[in-house]
Amino acid sequence: MRVLVATASRHGSTGEVALAMGQALRARGLAADVCAVDEVVSVDDYRAVVLGSAVYHGRWIPAAVSFAEAHADALAGVPVWLFSSGPVGDPNLHTAPADAEAVTRLLGAREHRTFAGRLGKQDLDEEERAGVTSIQREEVDYRDWAAVRRWAAGIADTVLGEAAG
Repeated sequence: MRVLVATASRHGSTGEVALAMGQALRARGLAADVCAVDEVVSVDDYRAVVLGSAVYHGRWIPAAVSFAEAHADALAGVPVWLFSSGPVGDPNLHTAPADAEAVTRLLGAREHRTFAGRLGKQDLDEEERAGVTSIQREEVDYRDWAAVRRWAAGIADTVLGEAAG
């Protein structure tokens, strides 16, 4: 069974989270394809889809929303999970981006999860750098890899359980 993990990532951190998810899905026996949303031509061959986006200024990257809109009909009968990556610090202190909530409704997603992100100032443009003046270090990484793997393993267990069911 194939699962797609598709992401919109500006500086690579969200893509790295997706790679870890792909590894966890494969460890449970699923075939997992991990790629950027703009590389996906069709979702027809997938038994489940995980869609994720980096969060900037409280919003998903537009390419992730466009992906959801473009593939909504094809995903109507497919289990979908969503994740956001990017808030630095405790992800429980951040509300889900409004566009992630809209995509959850559009796709009938089973769950939306927020994971803390990584911020490397060297990756930021001038406007982004101005918005993070409170962070003193050049790079901060709050990603909880164990939480990412647990969540992906839970998705795998659900997909496999429903297939056996």
